[in-house]
Amino acid sequence: MAKILLTGTSGQVGAALKTALAPLGEIIAPGRAEMDLGNPESMREFIREVAPRWIVNPAAYTAVDKAESEPELAYAVNEHAVRVFGEEAERLGAGVIHFSTDYVFDGSGDKPYRETDPTGPVSVYGASKLAGEKALAATGAGHMIFRTSWVYGATGKNFLLTILRLARERETMSIVDDQHGAPTWSCDLAKMTQRVIDWVEASARDTELKDALPQWNGVYHAAGSGETTWFGFASEGVRLAAEREPGVKFASLAGIPTTAYPTPAKRPANSRMSGEKLAARFGWTMMGWKESVAEVVKAL
Repeated sequence: MAKILLTGTSGQVGAALKTALAPLGEIIAPGRAEMDLGNPESMREFIREVAPRWIVNPAAYTAVDKAESEPELAYAVNEHAVRVFGEEAERLGAGVIHFSTDYVFDGSGDKPYRETDPTGPVSVYGASKLAGEKALAATGAGHMIFRTSWVYGATGKNFLLTILRLARERETMSIVDDQHGAPTWSCDLAKMTQRVIDWVEASARDTELKDALPQWNGVYHAAGSGETTWFGFASEGVRLAAEREPGVKFASLAGIPTTAYPTPAKRPANSRMSGEKLAARFGWTMMGWKESVAEVVKAL
């Protein structure tokens, strides 16, 4: 079986990927003691010992506000570690799947971003993720970068689970209602990744993987279909939870502007992303956000 080196399995995307990719090969999921993303030599040693066919990297420094005061750590994980993955994959002829973010854009406008639109991060986190994208591309490794947004699921730490917990404890809650995007279910993202690897492997049946990869190289947007705001996301989650638990009194929600909830790092007002390229290249359309919220609430 092909070896798939998978990072970040303690996170919600990594955990979902571990399940979704299991049928495709031997999943190798090192902990920090085995492969430290802040230590390039630790990474190189582990990768060379394992010699994977695929490197799938959902791991990242994701503390958006903390990154403003810890830029070196953010760049170590989000840029330098990604460069090492690319360099080692290029040496092995392996493929790299890397996950990035809507934060590489400045959040202006009101239309879904396409992969060809100019980037312009407004936070250290976004800048470090964009640097990682560029570092990976510069290595020459066969790679696919999937930008996603507002990731959540039935496990781990995420916006929806926090809202549902607090809504059981409070009478009222205020939620930002002027940042637009689409929630992305971690399981849908994992299934998409499985589809992509299957698709690329099919194109490599009569050749080496390293020779098949270049035709698929590049950035793809992979966020939930449709659009809403954080207030809309929270409202739908609470509405569905209240239907399932009629005996529970949930908080009343109110929308507020971003200015009423200041944070150290600036958030994009527009996180909409077009999935047209993903659909055209891999025949995959990400699940509509309302549909995925219904699935997640049902699983709680």
